[in-house]
Amino acid sequence: MRFLPEEEQRRLIAACFARSDLTLEQLWMRYFALGGSLSLLELDAYLNALVTLPRVDRDMVAHAVNERLDEVTGPARAPYSHSLQDAKPLHGPLKALVDLLDGAHRAPPERLPAVVAEAGRALDLTIGVYLADYDQRTLVPLRPGAAELDIDTTVAGDVYRRAATLTRDGTLWTVLLDGVERLGVLEIVPSGDADPDDPALREQCRWLSALLGHLVTITTQYGDGLDRRRRHRRRGSPAELLWQSLPPLTGATESVVVGVSVQPAYDLCGTVFDYALSEERAQLAMFDAGARTASANTAVVSALAAHRAARHGGASLGEQFAAVAAELESIQDAPAVHGVLAELDLATGVLRVLGAGQAPLVVRRGEALPLTGPAAPRFSPAGGPPPVTELRLEPGDLLALCSRGVAETVNGAGQPFGRARIAGHLGRDAAELPPEIARRLTRAVLTHGGGEFRQDAGVLVARWTARRQWPVGELGCGTGSLAR
Repeated sequence: MRFLPEEEQRRLIAACFARSDLTLEQLWMRYFALGGSLSLLELDAYLNALVTLPRVDRDMVAHAVNERLDEVTGPARAPYSHSLQDAKPLHGPLKALVDLLDGAHRAPPERLPAVVAEAGRALDLTIGVYLADYDQRTLVPLRPGAAELDIDTTVAGDVYRRAATLTRDGTLWTVLLDGVERLGVLEIVPSGDADPDDPALREQCRWLSALLGHLVTITTQYGDGLDRRRRHRRRGSPAELLWQSLPPLTGATESVVVGVSVQPAYDLCGTVFDYALSEERAQLAMFDAGARTASANTAVVSALAAHRAARHGGASLGEQFAAVAAELESIQDAPAVHGVLAELDLATGVLRVLGAGQAPLVVRRGEALPLTGPAAPRFSPAGGPPPVTELRLEPGDLLALCSRGVAETVNGAGQPFGRARIAGHLGRDAAELPPEIARRLTRAVLTHGGGEFRQDAGVLVARWTARRQWPVGELGCGTGSLAR
């Protein structure tokens, strides 16, 4: 076997990376999904010839670059440390990952279950894939003939709710994540006398889960095969437009986790959310036009677009408010749009809020504290933006933004769900994952409304912690749990 000199390999990898149109963070995510353990800073130092790496890490970086180069039709590939005829692994966890990558290359989404099955065989595993439906009530199997699993009452549902890994009756269940967003679960049955509690096996399954979650999201962007399996009925045109406009239901950095639930999944019309996370801050927004009408749909989509345009340009909260108000003012007969704009300093915990007919809640040690302050009745240019309200959060605090439909949903006796019930649910569920807190709250609203959403119910929950370095197993990316 002929090995390439290390420095020559590094130089060529760096050159190919420069042509790949990947950011350093994107390259690191691909490398990490292949089982790499280097930090982002270590990868950056290697590409800049500041450190050396073991051969296996160099080859994983090369493979991550080559995966991207294959997607963009064929510039020269990054070299591996040994001759290519010996490069492909013949067995074990790396073979499983390579089989998954090779099988998914240019594959339509509906072929993924077969590709996963082939990758599982390299590890002597039988793997079943379940995706959460859009209502987040059931886990839908991709294997024909298998039964759906209830999220609230089954072992698989428990794994999904807690973003965990559990062993039950010889079967290993693990959450399927794309980064930190819960997509579903994997059912993993070892063959022979393999022990599902073996730490090495669980780690190999984590690698597969991380890569598969990424592939599920990517393939869904260019095909409908998997997306159709998650739908229990046809989605209306306004809801389709809104869903395509929304960010993922979960986002996270090392110091904040954001989780969202918006319902009804198939008839969403007048409620949208948005967030943007960076090293320094989390920017959060909720827009709600109340009634489900075509004009309400147009209004919230316009508000979302105006907010994003202002935010992308570095606008302050007041300037974002003004941009949204001006956009809505230009729409003839636009309904009143309410909502909240918030900005959280991730270093200090200082929260700054602008309200338009709504106010967020802060949950501290299980107790909900209303965040009160001056607010505008709606997003309108009249009178300009209201003053910004500030509050310093404590580590572990929850911030919740809710659409008006959450509090205003009434039961059979005409009693609204109300902010007191919102506060009670947030306090009781405060120890759960933010996306699970949001899911449970919208489920409670549905139950209160007699099984029907008469208004859109949107809940965005953010948990802030003091900045620190997260252990690799604690923040998703296919791991056993999300940050708490």
